[in-house]
Amino acid sequence: MRVVLESLLCGAGRAAGHVAVIDVFRAFTTAAVALANGASRIVMVGTVEEALDLRARGVAQACIGEVRGRMPPGFDFGNSPFEVSAVQFQGRTLVQRTSAGTRGIVSAKCAERLYASSLVTASATARALVSGRPSCVTLVAMGRDGMVRTDEDESCALHLRNLVEGRAGDPDAVRRVILAGSEAGRFSDPGRPHLRPGDLDIALDVDRYDFAVRVDVEDAGLAARMERSI
Repeated sequence: MRVVLESLLCGAGRAAGHVAVIDVFRAFTTAAVALANGASRIVMVGTVEEALDLRARGVAQACIGEVRGRMPPGFDFGNSPFEVSAVQFQGRTLVQRTSAGTRGIVSAKCAERLYASSLVTASATARALVSGRPSCVTLVAMGRDGMVRTDEDESCALHLRNLVEGRAGDPDAVRRVILAGSEAGRFSDPGRPHLRPGDLDIALDVDRYDFAVRVDVEDAGLAARMERSI
């Protein structure tokens, strides 16, 4: 099995085999929290307009996500795992649009099997990626806006590679590297009230959940659901 590391939107477009698109801060941490809190599925889209249209047509009951980090007008929730951790979604379909993560999912058109990944689902995602004995696993670190590499997504990709290749990895070391980087400091910046300290705490809670976030093509589009390894 070959493991390939890619980055950013261009890397998502090249990704092949079993693919994990990684967005730790904050899209796929938020998605995992929403699924854990009862959402039946999350339709992932590339634009605000698509998200609002799906809700207007009754395909989804709530829009979550961001543009330049902040909740767009008309959305129900921002891109905050801390915010959605207090919400019980009770079988609702959500639609999510973010500047990096969901755009990476939309771009990963060559994937044979696709996952939306973050540290909170790391071990479960690694198990899912290797199931079926793929010839290739691709790990795509999305970075900021899908354009600039960031410590948290690149570190998550390296951690996933260790797990996929049968090594234990070191969650504490991963957290230390991320906390020492520039992105983590934004969550304590008073000028960025949309970035909450609670978001950082949840995002760095490695293996908080025992499920992967599997993305498949459904009638509504690219829909993410829980996948638990047998």
